[in-house]
Amino acid sequence: MHVRLGCVLFLAWACMARAGETLPPKPTEIPNLLCFWDFQEAPGAARVAKGAHSYTLTEMKGAVERSDGGIFGPYAVRLKKGQWFSIPRKECPAFDIHGKDARVSVVAWIKRSDTSAWQSIGGVWDESRAKRQYFLFLNATSVTDVRTLKRTPVKDRMHGHVSSVGGATPGEKYCVTYSTGATAIPLNEWQCVAMSYDGQSSRVYVNGKLDALEHSNPFPYADGLYDAGPDGADFTLGSNSVGGKPSNFFDGWIGGFAIYNRALSDEEMLKLGTLPRK
Repeated sequence: MHVRLGCVLFLAWACMARAGETLPPKPTEIPNLLCFWDFQEAPGAARVAKGAHSYTLTEMKGAVERSDGGIFGPYAVRLKKGQWFSIPRKECPAFDIHGKDARVSVVAWIKRSDTSAWQSIGGVWDESRAKRQYFLFLNATSVTDVRTLKRTPVKDRMHGHVSSVGGATPGEKYCVTYSTGATAIPLNEWQCVAMSYDGQSSRVYVNGKLDALEHSNPFPYADGLYDAGPDGADFTLGSNSVGGKPSNFFDGWIGGFAIYNRALSDEEMLKLGTLPRK
C-alpha cells in the first residue's frame, strides 16, 4: 500500500513538473559523484545514497520526518533542531578527502526555518577532536578577510570551511580559513547552496552562481585538506561536533545532498543550482 501510494505521489509530482515547471537538476549526471541522497524514503527507513557509494545515513535523535514539496520527488526531510544524520568514519572512507591533491564539492538543496547562528549543512568536521577537513555552514557570525585573517560580523550567509591542520588556524583561537558568500539566505525558500575546493581556493555558490565577495569568496587556500587518518571525523549532515557533543544544528528542510570528489565547474554548479520553477 505504501509503495503504491509513493508511486502515485511521484507520478503526480512528475506530471506537475512537466506541465508547469522546469525539471530539477540531476546530480547523478555530473561525473565524480560519490553520494547523492534525494530523501524520498519514509521516516525510519534506510536512506541509501545513489552514486559511486551506497552509503546509508543514520537518523540521530529520533526518526526524521518527511514533508511534501521536495526537489527530487514529492518529499523532503524536515530536520528539527537537535536532529541530524550521521555516517561513522569507517563506513564512509571515500569522504576522507585529504592532502595537497584534495578536491571536493558539497551541494545541498535546503530551506531554512531558523535564524540561529552556525547552522551545519554537511561534511567532515569534528571540532571537538581537532579533526576538521571540509564543511558547508550556514550563518556563521563572521567573515574572514583573506589578506589579514581578521574577521568581521556577518549573518545569513553561506560558508565553505577548509582546514589543513584539523585544529585552530595557527596563531588564531579558531579555524578562520573559509569562504563566505555575499548573499543573505532567506527563510522558508528553497535554495541550492554549495562549496568547492580545487586545491587552491574554497568557493561558495548560491543557486548555481559563485556568490563572490571581495577578499573572501573565493578564499585562496593552497594548503590542502587535513589527513585525519582512520580515526578522523564522521560524516554529519545537520550538525557537527563541538566541545565533545553534537552542536550547530540545522533547522529546516533538506531536499537533496551530494558530494563529489572534485571541484565542479561553474557550468556544472549552474546546472545543479537551477531550481524547479513554476
